[in-house]
Amino acid sequence: MYAVHNQPHVLEILQGYKVGELSPEEPSLPAPGDPYAGDPPRHPALKVNSLKPFNAEPPAELLTENYRTPNQLFFKRNHLPVPAVDPASYRLRVEGPGGRALALSLAELKSRFPKHEVTVTLQCAGNRRAEMSCVRPVKGLEWGVAAISTARWGGARLRDVLAHAGYAEEEEEAGERHVCFEGLDKDQSGAAYGASIPYRTAMGRGAEVLLAYEMNGEELPRDHGYPLRVVVPGVVGARHVKWLGRVSVSGEESPSHWQRNDYKGFSPAVDWDTVDFTTAPAIQELPIQSAITEPAPGATVPPGELTVKGYAWSGGGRGVVRVDVSLDGGRTWRVAELTGEEQRPGRAWAWRLWCLTAPVPPDCAALDIVCKAVDASYNVQPDTAAPIWNLRGVLSNAWHRVRVTVAED
Repeated sequence: MYAVHNQPHVLEILQGYKVGELSPEEPSLPAPGDPYAGDPPRHPALKVNSLKPFNAEPPAELLTENYRTPNQLFFKRNHLPVPAVDPASYRLRVEGPGGRALALSLAELKSRFPKHEVTVTLQCAGNRRAEMSCVRPVKGLEWGVAAISTARWGGARLRDVLAHAGYAEEEEEAGERHVCFEGLDKDQSGAAYGASIPYRTAMGRGAEVLLAYEMNGEELPRDHGYPLRVVVPGVVGARHVKWLGRVSVSGEESPSHWQRNDYKGFSPAVDWDTVDFTTAPAIQELPIQSAITEPAPGATVPPGELTVKGYAWSGGGRGVVRVDVSLDGGRTWRVAELTGEEQRPGRAWAWRLWCLTAPVPPDCAALDIVCKAVDASYNVQPDTAAPIWNLRGVLSNAWHRVRVTVAED
């Protein structure tokens, strides 16, 4: 079940708890079945970071070929085996005030509540972790620049469903409340993946959090939460719970491990001997981010003219207002052209793709290409990863650098 723990640093920890070895003469118990045997097939172009559970990203050069990422190339982030859910018997449990509860079928979600569509970018908290590992080792999957994707999602607004269950629009009151989500993906003890978001995120006026059953105009794929998942615009991917089974409102965050003891940022001074996960807030909105998808690191480009492509996105609905690109390591800059759907101020839930075509300096043997983005609040990416290093390798958003060689083909 926890195949992702089959790593040297985990085995080293477990070695301290070893009590002995089974005698080869002892009758062996039947091997348990592979809990991942029922996982769906995946596109062969994906770059796999772990097989069990399955985690993979598309090649960077494919990521920005389309504004909306094709479903089969959308990055995959699973924590447990993909559950097989029967749509006919599926029920979403929504716990209402005063102990009341709803049990909604997929058909009821589609017929009782207006369908709402929104284009949203999802980004893993560990996107670009590999670069942070170059500063100091971190623990986590070695994501490149493509643990981020964009889709057009369709479904019922969470706000409408919670109102139907008896909850009111966000009000000024003492104590913050949270909307907690529980998935149908469970480990062998029965514990499910879970997460939560602030009540105001779900129930604020005009909130666009979705209980999504469509992705890019198609039925949700199994890897992306079939038959129902949460989509929280502007928020880290870890809160977009897939295979949604239960929704509740609580005075406290979800008790899930992934809400309380993971997906949090810390000072570079904190290590695994001193970390206390209770001292840091759970990541919700993500910082400004951009990356180069073309050319690839280490590529050889011809002299003359060079085209550089990439993406930029910021959390919390903050639109991207500018992407700066440098061909000389940050000494001089040019402004890239932004493309993509126009978005309302404060509701820029999706990325902007960008492109710059510039002359290659004459007699130049190599280029140090750099990009940095600026959002509507004038937040800008830090120039290096060292000051933002953290032991989990999350929130990696330093200037992205790609070095290439200049030579005739």
